Amino acid sequence: MNEAVPSYLSPSGQEIVFLLLGAVAVGSALLVVTTRRLVHAALWLVVCFGALAGCYLVLTAEFVAWVQVLIYVGAVIALLLFGIMLTRAPIGPSTDLDSGNRLVAAGVAVATAAILVTLVVDGFRTAYADLSPGQGSAEAIGGSVFRNWVLPFEALSVLLLAALIGAIVLSRTDIRGR
Repeated sequence: MNEAVPSYLSPSGQEIVFLLLGAVAVGSALLVVTTRRLVHAALWLVVCFGALAGCYLVLTAEFVAWVQVLIYVGAVIALLLFGIMLTRAPIGPSTDLDSGNRLVAAGVAVATAAILVTLVVDGFRTAYADLSPGQGSAEAIGGSVFRNWVLPFEALSVLLLAALIGAIVLSRTDIRGR
């Protein structure tokens, strides 16, 4: 019983949307690391996280997509922007952060990307995954999170709270070194 395996030369609508969202994610990630404005980098990170959430939706992982939006886009980016504002980080272009190794860094990035793309294309050339809803329901994931992963999530929340308190302390000018 041979089932017909779809070819990568005739993509479905889901695969096209997934590739477009992936291109948006990669493009916005490149803008995150190449922009000279710190606030713009944080906003491009929002676009990148949003595109990743769209990829999760295409892969029928709705719970993970909503967690991506609520936690990363909502909380992490807000924390990052508060940290930028409270520490009085430079808002405009920062020319003093450039090390002058752009050509070497670009060469290493292109070589690494070429190797990774070659490995992924070669490794998954004949692989096909049916995009039907599976065992990624909110009930199963929620049960796993609150049964097995409560301590790591609580530790992460304490770490984020400590980072926010540290940013507030660093931004205060009425505290003098003793």
